[in-house]
Amino acid sequence: MADSRILHPRPEGRDFRKVKVGDTAPDFSLKDQNGEEFKLSDYRGKKVLLSFHPLAWTSICAQQMKDLERNYRRFEELNVVPVGISVDSVPCKKAWADHLGLRKLRILSDFWPHGKVAKLYGVFRESNGFSERANIIVDEEGKVVFVKVYPIRELPDIEEILKFLEK
Repeated sequence: MADSRILHPRPEGRDFRKVKVGDTAPDFSLKDQNGEEFKLSDYRGKKVLLSFHPLAWTSICAQQMKDLERNYRRFEELNVVPVGISVDSVPCKKAWADHLGLRKLRILSDFWPHGKVAKLYGVFRESNGFSERANIIVDEEGKVVFVKVYPIRELPDIEEILKFLEK
């Protein structure tokens, strides 16, 4: 007979301590595809869209980054800095950015320590070794104002993000 006091474990790989709307966004520093440092706190006074994607060189992730690049000017008009983040290395990110034709969008390498930023934000999938597909928006004062985790095989709706930012 099962003991009803035994807690059922969380599904493996899920961290339910995600940042929440109203939280202060954890600061971090990562290298982009060109090896240049991106430090979140350097962008106070602007909103920042952290667009987490599982892995480079996959079709949905490619479309997610192309959507950000295609709408870059709209983001600038809304005082928003969009960035892509995944656990891929800087050289991998560089080759992928060149392949996708990314000219403005910075894609950040959360390679080492492996997934550190994804873990800080509670979107790292331990059992897979990569992040959830998620969009997190940080406002001008460094507060989290939007958090959405998507099914791993679902492309985030860029218009949903832009409409939220236009409010």
